Amino acid sequence: MGDLGEGLSRYQKQGSCSFHTPGHKGRQEFFNGIDFLGIDLTELPGLDMLHAPRGIIAEAQKQSAGIFGAEETFFLINGGTVGNQAMFLALGDTAAKRVVVERNSHRSVMSALVLSGLKPEYVMPTIHPDFSLPLGFDVEKQQIPWRAVSACHVTYPSYYGTAFELNQLVDERRRMGLNTPILVDQAHGSHYLGPLFPPSALKLGADLVLHSSHKTLSALTQSAMLHVQGTRVSRTRLRQSLELLQSSSPSYLLLASLERAGEFALDFGRWECLQEEVEALHRKVGMSFRILSQKDVGTYGIHTVDWSKILINTLPLGVPAPRCVEYLREGYGIEPELWDEENILFMLGIGNTPEDIRRLTKGLESLARFAHSVGCAESKKRVGNDRLKIPALPHPMLSPRDAFFARKRQIPLKESLGHIVGETISPYPPGIPVVVMGEEMTCEVLDTLLTAGEGRWQGWDGFKKQTIWIVEEE
Repeated sequence: MGDLGEGLSRYQKQGSCSFHTPGHKGRQEFFNGIDFLGIDLTELPGLDMLHAPRGIIAEAQKQSAGIFGAEETFFLINGGTVGNQAMFLALGDTAAKRVVVERNSHRSVMSALVLSGLKPEYVMPTIHPDFSLPLGFDVEKQQIPWRAVSACHVTYPSYYGTAFELNQLVDERRRMGLNTPILVDQAHGSHYLGPLFPPSALKLGADLVLHSSHKTLSALTQSAMLHVQGTRVSRTRLRQSLELLQSSSPSYLLLASLERAGEFALDFGRWECLQEEVEALHRKVGMSFRILSQKDVGTYGIHTVDWSKILINTLPLGVPAPRCVEYLREGYGIEPELWDEENILFMLGIGNTPEDIRRLTKGLESLARFAHSVGCAESKKRVGNDRLKIPALPHPMLSPRDAFFARKRQIPLKESLGHIVGETISPYPPGIPVVVMGEEMTCEVLDTLLTAGEGRWQGWDGFKKQTIWIVEEE
């Protein structure tokens, strides 16, 4: 076995308690009866074809559409990324050539701008001061140029489980008598079914809705769904876009897991018992940590909070979040989804159990006692989240597509102020860009990158050498 295989095997043997994707959490029950080797097949007689489904794949997609409330559902085997990209390509040869995009969108949305050639009309999120994170979006304060754009693309919910009043956006479009498509990245809300969770974007009237089914449901990693309703976006163009973007050799393992994920999504009892334990967690450790909760609804552009995302701020504890993560990992085998300098995100999935949450609760209680005993609480000043800062409204000098194909050169990062950036740089997770190719380097963004510490950066080719690609201006 090579290094990769051995690394995976070692990690599996650690027996970590997962509060990260995928949502199945490694539980066999979701895949009972599936012969992984036996059904790793190609498009054979009787097995249908993903890009021209007429048989069993078509029926599976139809079943999923019924479950999630769509008129039509497409299975995605290149992840949610391909769903965001297909949305933009499906808009066609529109006269506007512009699309509304939240500046805190996932980097796959920015890559969709490169592929489609559409230019972004950015709208900005609301930063929550207690977490220094973009958790809200105030529709009333946005000036969306409906008549000047081809579509409006928004994220619902955020990575952290907060959601804005999407219905207001739909109502605004209706009042103006327009047919501008509303496209929704609901990657982190594929489990929004039933009364325990916020309403789905489909229920609220969105036209295209993306689900990353592997994040919180039981589908295998890289599996997603794209749901459609209405006639504002051409289904033909959408199919053509997906055929262009997706593999011509689709994995039947991923397809089968998507079918199963829809069926398990209706098992609401799995979530009910988790909700009870999460409420107990809030009661027991809420005094030691600042935890995002239902009390935050109605503040800073937050309309709903998904209880299955547990976002805690460690500032009241006086301990940097990375040190807290280390303590929980070493003492309790707990592995979170994401952390920065002062926040930790624990993400529940359909595969979590009440015992998992009780384990997390004990770990957090122990962490609070540990911090008190060593006197860590004496330092409570904000340490800052430079790695996750969303810059002020940027100044796009070129479209992402033009910047992608432009002639570039690499220069020292410290000399890049005022230049047009030639790469999209994002901390991952959550994959929200600090700067998008085509934008002008500002003092704020430059300071963020110059002070960036070690982390999983995507798109930054010169991180180690502190260089950056810029567009050569003629």
